[in-house]
Amino acid sequence: MTRRHAQEPVGAPHGDVTVEQVELSAELAGAEGRAATAEVAEYALWLGDDALILSQQLGGWIARAPELEEDVALANIALDLLGHARSFLRYAGSYDGRSEDDLAYWRDEPEFRCAWLFEQPNGDFAQTIARQLAASVYLFELYTALSGSSDETLAAIAAKAVKEVEYHRDHAVQWTLRLAGGTDESRRRMVQAIGDVWPYVGELFRDEPLIDRLDGVAVPPSALQPAFDAVIAAVFAEAELEVPATAMSSAGGRRGSHFPTLGYLLAEMQVLARQHRGATW
Repeated sequence: MTRRHAQEPVGAPHGDVTVEQVELSAELAGAEGRAATAEVAEYALWLGDDALILSQQLGGWIARAPELEEDVALANIALDLLGHARSFLRYAGSYDGRSEDDLAYWRDEPEFRCAWLFEQPNGDFAQTIARQLAASVYLFELYTALSGSSDETLAAIAAKAVKEVEYHRDHAVQWTLRLAGGTDESRRRMVQAIGDVWPYVGELFRDEPLIDRLDGVAVPPSALQPAFDAVIAAVFAEAELEVPATAMSSAGGRRGSHFPTLGYLLAEMQVLARQHRGATW
């Protein structure tokens, strides 16, 4: 998960490159020398796993999006989310000495704490946009509130992340309007996608016992729902869509019970690290 960049020297005869590692500490204001408690680390896992899994999902669209510009847009959103995941996971790992790579690649499915919404398969493009709409509106409200956390590290990560998620939200809103107001087929797919995704939205706002123990540190999920509902209502009104009247899923991602597709996604994401443990380049 380490971000790297390469520069080719002028006149290099065979494309030789020099590789410079970008340290996360430069991105994570307020984290130096501070370790998370066990409960804060668990909460940071919630946040990091949500971002990590959504990033992995969006990466699947690279070279497959409906237009070239979307290849770039979705890749950039995925990279933003990967940065958020690195920050949260590094902080979570400060509790017991694990790195963000350890947490991404060496935990098994029941150890992940992502909500089911983020685990939903890409499906067609409308399905991805419906998932992205719910996810980005939720994350914007979450990070806005979390930037006021009494935990300085969580507040610093959220303050940086919310600026990027604001773009993610706008991207999803514009595509929702475009698909809902396009052809009969694009509208049909958008309506179907919203119906498929919405049962998993309720889990995002379910208060868990951990939240009560982190008063002032964590954001109560239920407190985010009014603002989320207001944004969605405005978007759907403009798009002439309706919030589906569907039952909420019994999803339990925060407790390690996951949607069936997560295992396949983790297998793909973790295979290289597990087959070549300790490899560097």
